[in-house]
Amino acid sequence: MYLSRLILNPRSRQVQRELADPYEMHRTVCRAFPHAVHEDNQPSGILFRVDVHPQSGVPTLLVQSLTAPDWSFLLNDRKDYLLDEDDLPLGVENPACKELNLQLRPGQMLSFRLRANPTKRLGKSAGEAKGKRAGLLKEDLQIEWLKRKIEAAGATLISARVSNQARLRGKLFAEKDDERRMRFVSAQFDGILQVREPELLLKALRSGIGSGKGLGFGLLSLAPAPG
Repeated sequence: MYLSRLILNPRSRQVQRELADPYEMHRTVCRAFPHAVHEDNQPSGILFRVDVHPQSGVPTLLVQSLTAPDWSFLLNDRKDYLLDEDDLPLGVENPACKELNLQLRPGQMLSFRLRANPTKRLGKSAGEAKGKRAGLLKEDLQIEWLKRKIEAAGATLISARVSNQARLRGKLFAEKDDERRMRFVSAQFDGILQVREPELLLKALRSGIGSGKGLGFGLLSLAPAPG
């Protein structure tokens, strides 16, 4: 897997549009993978998330992929999309990309961050194969959802906090009709998990957690737990 980090220019009109409409950011991200295997007309194996610095308000786009990206189009076509090097700390590469080689072991304690679309499945209506999804708005229900997802991913949830809750309007396809846009519950989870089944957790890392992956949900980031 590969992990890209792009520090975005908050003054860019394109960035502002994409932050307001995650599907447009999804389209930009997909341009970096012209040769990726496609499923449902979209490159597969790609997850992304936007983290906004709490003090500066500068957005950072993280992109996880199964193939190496090519971000050169941003430097050629969208010269104001990335934060200018004069505004970056000395020596910071932008965009930056590294290959991920995660070595997980049972019992390992890890910090995590996940921006997700916590939902529940409603009862089926006549003629429907599956019931529709409804967003979970209460924090305790979101934590219960997270616990189930983490356990299904081969880990145990030790602690978690919820922040940056929002209801986003977005679209899953390229409809221009604003009435066809849907609302998605968005919640950021930060906490500690313990690895139980490394291969199962790696599989969840590759495929993402929950629904709405084309709108910036599902990317699970792991790091050594403090202490």
